[in-house]
Amino acid sequence: MRVLGSPVRDRVPLGGGAARVRLADGRTVLVKDGDPKAVAAEAAGLRWLRVEGGPPVPEVLEVDGGRLVTEYVAAGSPDRRAAEELGRRLAAMHAAGAPAFGAPPPGGPTDARIGAAPMRNAPAPSWPEWYAADRVLPYLRTARDAGTLTADAARQIEAVADRLPDLAGPAEPPARLHGDLWSGNVLWSPDGAVLIDPAAHGGHRETDLAMLALFGCPHLDAVLAAYDEAAPLAAGWRDRVPLHQLFPLLVHVVLFGGGYAAQAVAAARAALRAA
Repeated sequence: MRVLGSPVRDRVPLGGGAARVRLADGRTVLVKDGDPKAVAAEAAGLRWLRVEGGPPVPEVLEVDGGRLVTEYVAAGSPDRRAAEELGRRLAAMHAAGAPAFGAPPPGGPTDARIGAAPMRNAPAPSWPEWYAADRVLPYLRTARDAGTLTADAARQIEAVADRLPDLAGPAEPPARLHGDLWSGNVLWSPDGAVLIDPAAHGGHRETDLAMLALFGCPHLDAVLAAYDEAAPLAAGWRDRVPLHQLFPLLVHVVLFGGGYAAQAVAAARAALRAA
């Protein structure tokens, strides 16, 4: 087997179709095998997120059908300095913007994925309209039809979709989002935080920050404070965290079953109370 024209010396599986590969020429790279459309979407997202002043992302070295080869990121430990730097760099990445809410990265497919779930990236004129149509309701319908959301739970979440223009807060321009920014997709290298595995698209910057908070992130308070200092967030943003977490929670309901249903309903109720 050869990668980047060099014979493979050894290969260590890392899970999810990824492996750390050491080449005969001395390089160590990350190789991911998967669906060609998913590989194309990830590669397009990684390239799009590489902006001046933004968080480091692994360089795409090769895309060959269902194989993606990127630079390998060595592991380090999080600290407050690195967390503050991540906050400032996230602000720069978001400020790089997107053509529209829902817009895919250049060269990225409309039919992309977030984890193992389908995700549609198609431009829309406003964030509330797009968030309801392409981020909340499709997963709600899938979960309801599968029986993992009760009819009452579905009605409460639909109420959020119906009221999104009132819940969204001040209008903002489309931001350049990582799109799946839970803490597992932040690698703390010796040189600071590196973002991996994007589901990149144009969206609301508060969504990335809310996803960081969903499953916990080291030194999150430092990340958010540095972000807010670099690019002040709109009034009431903390109250809107549950609204932005509703989408990833619904994805988890679809992928992993009803164990996340109560969290999704709680987020919907909190979003409605914040109005």
